[in-house]
Amino acid sequence: MSILRMIKTKFKKSWYRFKNYFLNYVYTQNVTYEHMCDILLEPLFKIVDKYTAIFGRIMVILVIVLTTFVVVIAYWIGVPYWWNNNKLLTVFLLIFGNWLLINVIFHYYMGVTTPPGFPTSNCLIYNDVAICKKCDSPKPPRTHHCSICNTCILKMDHHCPWINNCVGFYNHRYFFLYMVYMTLGSLFLITFGADIVFTEVFYKEEDPVGHPVKVNTSLPKADWVLSFQDEYENHNFDIDHVAEWRFWCIMVITFITCGVFIALAILTTWHGLLISYGETSIEGHINKFETERLSAINFEYVNVYDYGMKMNWIIFLGLHSGRNWRHIVFPSTHKPIGNGFIWPTKNDIFEVFYYYKK
Repeated sequence: MSILRMIKTKFKKSWYRFKNYFLNYVYTQNVTYEHMCDILLEPLFKIVDKYTAIFGRIMVILVIVLTTFVVVIAYWIGVPYWWNNNKLLTVFLLIFGNWLLINVIFHYYMGVTTPPGFPTSNCLIYNDVAICKKCDSPKPPRTHHCSICNTCILKMDHHCPWINNCVGFYNHRYFFLYMVYMTLGSLFLITFGADIVFTEVFYKEEDPVGHPVKVNTSLPKADWVLSFQDEYENHNFDIDHVAEWRFWCIMVITFITCGVFIALAILTTWHGLLISYGETSIEGHINKFETERLSAINFEYVNVYDYGMKMNWIIFLGLHSGRNWRHIVFPSTHKPIGNGFIWPTKNDIFEVFYYYKK
């Protein structure tokens, strides 16, 4: 009993000592509940950040492989099917489909390879530039630190593992237009592939005429019959084998295109709403929190970077200096307005825009 009492006493002393040190640290450092959650979850965040960078390369390869697979199947099954049904429509489908494919490939490549934009020492000459506490680099307005890239990103939207890159000031347009064209491409395949799915999967009919089989008739009658049976069985085996491959390819491409369309349609709509309000994904959460916080004390929160829906889209798409819809419908490498270091408020944005428009 004395040993148990001594162990219990030591445990209580250790617990009180730890409790006092902990409370003293909290009071002296002014640690909030959110800060304590960050401290406790920091090891988990580090693990996620580490493996997200590794999975990003795998996801890029996966996107390339799946896109290539879908395109190959579309040419193998879709083009001959529509060519036998309507040649004029097939020509239109080839032109329109390849236009979508070129835009998908271009914007995905640019989204992966284009740096999102990083603060430099030059931005210190501008006002309202803070210093990031995590990487000790300049932090202009609308700049946020990416824990995966371990650096600050100009006008950071989010880190996308599907492009293994941050979405920021210089590649945000590429990322968004990639989603738009990929959504349209998926809808294109679903629309013109539905007839193939119903014809070859749900309402498949056997060929009543059959297929010709070459038989060597110079052989004796008994050998001639055996030769005919062998050739017929081998021919039907080849046909069934190809038909099985077509069936599974059609089923797989159907699930891929439907899944991609649903996911990207929702994501594209959400990003489109953020762009209309002059926000990034991060700013959307911040502005929502500030709106609720200020409304509780009867104040109205105003997003100073919301220049109106039309102007927000013009600035986001970079339609300045004579650029128009052609730079959106066709691939273009034009850069956005400004340098990402300084952001005018909604009161003086029109002066800045008309300066670039000259």
